[in-house]
Amino acid sequence: MSKPLVSIIMGSSNDWDIMSQAAQQLKDFGVAYDARVISAHRSPDLLFDYIKEVSAQGVQCFIAGAGGAAHLAGVIAGKTTLPVLGVPIPSKYLKGMDSLLSIVQMPKGIPVATFAIGEAGAANAGLFAISMLALNDAALAERLTEYRAQQAIKIAETILPELA
Repeated sequence: MSKPLVSIIMGSSNDWDIMSQAAQQLKDFGVAYDARVISAHRSPDLLFDYIKEVSAQGVQCFIAGAGGAAHLAGVIAGKTTLPVLGVPIPSKYLKGMDSLLSIVQMPKGIPVATFAIGEAGAANAGLFAISMLALNDAALAERLTEYRAQQAIKIAETILPELA
């Protein structure tokens, strides 16, 4: 596989069930990615080294998923000027609202694009990364346009079942 253009980072291996939705979108569009578990709280030095390493290798953006005190996306954004897409992971007690607020409430000057809580957010983060990459890749832009057209066709062809 070619060098990754997108880095997917999650705070725990438990987050993969959700973050795999971003990876699947990238895979479906043929976009190379690297997925890792690196905690902003438990392994910050590893995180900083990784950001520096993959940035030098040509990664164009980061997708970060974390739950609870979800500081991962913000910490990444503080260490790079590359786009950072934050995905709140649902948490046991607050259903992801804590994660959402941790990611969306960034200080002025350190932006993080924040997506919906859970699987839809992860999938959309993958699609958003694809959209950004498509700005400089005509073939990818064409595939994205076709994907959107297929979504519209699927909706137009939807038939609801008769009531009994």
